[in-house]
Amino acid sequence: MTDTQRNMVYFLFVAGLILSTGFLQSWNTAIFILNFGLISAIMALGVNLQWGFAGLFNVGIMGFVALGGVAAVLVAMPPVPEAWSAGGTGVLLGLLLGAVTIIAAVVVYPRLPSGRIRALGMIVILIGGFFLFRSVFDPAVSAVEAVNPAGTGYLGGLGLPVLVAWPVGGLLAAGAAWLIGKTALGLRSDYLAIATLGIAEIIISVLKNEDWLARGVKNVVGLPRPAPYEIDLQNDLSFVERAAGLGLDPVTASTLWVKLIYAGLFAVVLILLFWLSQRALHSPWGRMMRAIRDNEVAAEAMGKDVTKRHLQVFVLGSAVCGMAGAMMTTLDGQLTPGTYQPLRFTFLIWVMVIVGGSGNNLGALLGGFLIWWLWVMVEPMGLGLMQLITAGMPAESGLREHLLDSAAHMRLLTMGLVLLLVLRFSPRGLIPER
Repeated sequence: MTDTQRNMVYFLFVAGLILSTGFLQSWNTAIFILNFGLISAIMALGVNLQWGFAGLFNVGIMGFVALGGVAAVLVAMPPVPEAWSAGGTGVLLGLLLGAVTIIAAVVVYPRLPSGRIRALGMIVILIGGFFLFRSVFDPAVSAVEAVNPAGTGYLGGLGLPVLVAWPVGGLLAAGAAWLIGKTALGLRSDYLAIATLGIAEIIISVLKNEDWLARGVKNVVGLPRPAPYEIDLQNDLSFVERAAGLGLDPVTASTLWVKLIYAGLFAVVLILLFWLSQRALHSPWGRMMRAIRDNEVAAEAMGKDVTKRHLQVFVLGSAVCGMAGAMMTTLDGQLTPGTYQPLRFTFLIWVMVIVGGSGNNLGALLGGFLIWWLWVMVEPMGLGLMQLITAGMPAESGLREHLLDSAAHMRLLTMGLVLLLVLRFSPRGLIPER
């Protein structure tokens, strides 16, 4: 069997899993898996750019995904006029003062003679700027968060179409990645992993606590949608007639149609990013990145700027993750910072890349769909298995109760088992790099 034939078998198998879910369970669940599989595949492409192309061990994926979600709020939600009147100008002025303080420290530092004068100069600039920043920023934030805190309590967004938020989410994540990369990419791989994980936790902590930005843990709900609302479709007589012609009730038909619209939009983005990633992989730039990944010393000896190239690919991969984060928030229709857990947005994406095959974009796609299907379906399948095993046990049996309670942990068990099997029998992934 050739590589192409084997790859087709893999993808047909995953397609069969999704279709079987539709036939045996429900098409709503099947299309839900398809939509999040598309988003997961995009995230896996972004991580594959960093790890598969350049060997950068980034475990801060969650932070970049969250920045994409924030972009959806800042772009698509309407502004809150009362909040802007109460303290919007003060918030912007405070942020400007904070940025000026940092820029001043960066500019002045090399111009001061080393020693006590430089230390004192930095102390004066940073501490003075900090107190000036807080004196302007804190009162403005308090005023904004006091405006109808149960319903708004934040500045809102720009009121633009939500699709604009997807590239903006990529740009926001790319900007953060550039700032992180300028300081962290000089670290060894294990220290880089620790640094990116810590920075991701900082980003999530900021989102949870700064209510003026995106309501914090109060969540932002009711995000605009690129698809019609189900209730509008159910009130459309022509749609109801077409649904009846297919033997579907209006509620089911409207739900499926909206999810299919999302699937089409996500598929367009995935195809475009996959095409660009393939072009990059087979370009001179892609060959140079793999040469740097395999032997940095030899690449530097050939005149390649390793740090600069690492920064490039780190920014690109993070931008892809940020775009996926904006898409996911759009699909959910809400921003919930409390759900940004490393288990889902870091560990799971890494499992997708490793199982699919790092360094191979097709492998990243395969891993994204396969692992997400397992993540969704393993728990109900595990519960059914435990119910079958315990069918003959008495109802008051402690062992029966323990086994049924253990079904909730089948996801983690399955992820670990799949990862171990792939690393044992196909350590380069199901679709290894050529």
